[in-house]
Amino acid sequence: MNARITQATLLDESNKHHGNQVDIRIENGIITEIASSLEPKNGEEELQFENLIVSAGWFDSSVSIGEPGYEERETILNGLKVAAKSGFTSIAVNPNTLPVTDTNAAVSFLKNKAAGNAVALCPIGALTRNAEGTDLAELYDMQQAGAVAFGDYQHSINNPNLVKIALQYAQGFDGLVLSFPQENDLIIKGVANEGETAIKLGLKGIPALSEHIQVARDLYILEYTGGKLHIPTISTAQSVALIKEAKAKGLDVTCSVAIANLFYTEEVLEDFDTRYKVLPPLRTETDRQALIAGIKEGTIDMVTSDHNPLDIELKKLEFDHAKFGTIAQEATLGALLTLVSEKRAVKLLTAGSERFTGTTSKIEIGQPANLSLFTAKGTSVFGKENIRSKSKNSAFLGAKLKGKVYGIFANNQFIAS
Repeated sequence: MNARITQATLLDESNKHHGNQVDIRIENGIITEIASSLEPKNGEEELQFENLIVSAGWFDSSVSIGEPGYEERETILNGLKVAAKSGFTSIAVNPNTLPVTDTNAAVSFLKNKAAGNAVALCPIGALTRNAEGTDLAELYDMQQAGAVAFGDYQHSINNPNLVKIALQYAQGFDGLVLSFPQENDLIIKGVANEGETAIKLGLKGIPALSEHIQVARDLYILEYTGGKLHIPTISTAQSVALIKEAKAKGLDVTCSVAIANLFYTEEVLEDFDTRYKVLPPLRTETDRQALIAGIKEGTIDMVTSDHNPLDIELKKLEFDHAKFGTIAQEATLGALLTLVSEKRAVKLLTAGSERFTGTTSKIEIGQPANLSLFTAKGTSVFGKENIRSKSKNSAFLGAKLKGKVYGIFANNQFIAS
């Protein structure tokens, strides 16, 4: 596909045009020219949008799709379409499937099903067989098939020796280990943050302590073993402090935060709305402010949608019985821009690529065009018409958001939002 992107503010710190308004010419999917103004050529499509910003393609480090096994929640093809229309050119897909993605064949299925799509699907293989936390899965075999990391989605590893062995073993092939930050023995039947709100509503609590203990344990193990550790979706002020200290020691650790935990606090649970039942749970305003400080100073490396489509039978239940999770990709940019500048937002939305895939997308002449197109101007209220997912369990309905995604250009395709 040949295209000319016009009057776009380019955000890419590695490019000399960073922060300036430019035209970008793309021929057969390759960037061929970048200049302040380019003359049109025959046969090329002009992509022009109001207050347009172009950045390197965004990477979402935690996405659940459903297929195989839970196609009623979301299919691979529609899930990739949702990602594209939300501004993401790559997504790391959790082993939140049936069967669990814990073999070479399971990883290959995902890669083959997504082949040729504008959005790159990067499978996360389960760390343990069937995500049961007992025996390590076939990590190296899964990496050979295309897995970019290994972790049991929203299942913590109770056995510290298993985390130790995983970190040691994965070093042999430069593998990235994920460890969900939750000590299960402290959260028996918990459904909301342990605190005033949970007590007032009569809900069983998930103490912040359960996260702190797990994060501290895993960081101590990492210090002993070496290796690469990623802690997904932290939610407390103390976790930010622990990871900041570990980074100061030189440990190879990264972490993410879910957009819902940045945007909301436990106070939205007052009406027992299960759309806000997420894991880790929404915490206090003190925690939320610490998370915002963490993304601004760089302790928290990336923001994820933690997109988890769930059908109505799993969410329209009493709060205690509803499943954890929200869809959030469609609202991620708009929610994030209410908290940080567009330059910071781009950093947080692109950082996952290097950590998970070892590659960094740059806007350079001669390189394949892998671009996210958006604006930081304007506000809107997120409504049902903005949901692209097959499932409708969005915590962001009614939220006031900033900016808008225009689409992506990737794999020689332009997908408009």
